[in-house]
Amino acid sequence: MKRYGNNYGSSRNSNFRLKVYEEAEAALALFAGAPAALTVSSGFMAGQLVVSKLLQEDNYFVFAPNAHPAVCRSHADFYEGDFQLWTENIAGVIATLPADKITIVCNAIDPLFCKPYNFDWVWSLPADKEIALLIDDSHGIGVTGEHGEGIYSHIRRRKNVHLIVVASLAKAMGIPGGVVLSASDTIGQLRVNSFFGTSSPIAPGYLYAFTKAGQVYRDARKQLSENIGLFNRLLPNRELFVSLVDYPVFYTDKHTLSDFLREQGILISGFAYPRPEGTIVTRVIINSSHTKKDIEHLVYCLQLFEDSI
Repeated sequence: MKRYGNNYGSSRNSNFRLKVYEEAEAALALFAGAPAALTVSSGFMAGQLVVSKLLQEDNYFVFAPNAHPAVCRSHADFYEGDFQLWTENIAGVIATLPADKITIVCNAIDPLFCKPYNFDWVWSLPADKEIALLIDDSHGIGVTGEHGEGIYSHIRRRKNVHLIVVASLAKAMGIPGGVVLSASDTIGQLRVNSFFGTSSPIAPGYLYAFTKAGQVYRDARKQLSENIGLFNRLLPNRELFVSLVDYPVFYTDKHTLSDFLREQGILISGFAYPRPEGTIVTRVIINSSHTKKDIEHLVYCLQLFEDSI
């Protein structure tokens, strides 16, 4: 903050530019295993920046169930459904579309109900279509992958499938902003997009800190993994939650748990998403700052909850 101030309200395309943005974007691209990266003010902005570009190119959009609203054109694009069933039919759907330029939109993972997504279906897509695969990795980057790199480097390449990954950096990465990961030419096109040119960027101090914080992230991720392991070992009833391997989110359909734990002085995530009239989603979320005492107390309260129902 002393070096850069607490905000930077100018356009990134101004004649006055800070080198830290390009340095941080190069570091993010290297971290994620992508050719290039572009940072913006939020994960939502990252999604809408890409969507606006693809709309301008007259792409035909196909949305997977539960796609993040950040990568939807409007509320009408969001719908609930079974992702696995969708993948079994998507190749046939794409083959019948009259359009030659198609954008497929989906999430990298289901962070609400803790369901893994497999992307082998990408190889069954028709080879005679120009396809942009737009994936929201807001709930993966920083956590999933061997080093927290997220999904980009784990999608097998196809010549006619152009990969674009967008993500919020405000979750696991702790940076109030968003990022787009893609090929260098795509990132270059986004840099001259009016959405990008007229928006304010991430406060530069956060990106400067990111470029210096490699060991901090590695240590925190190691601690997070240990905390997840401790919670799993101490759980009184594994059937209370649905979870993924080494992922810090634990979903339950026992929605009274949120109120019960609040009475014990513990706050967990429990609210309707993505709209107020939507399905209640109740989850325990572990982070790297939780202590052994925190987790032991949570497990003790979970046992009390089990005894009360």
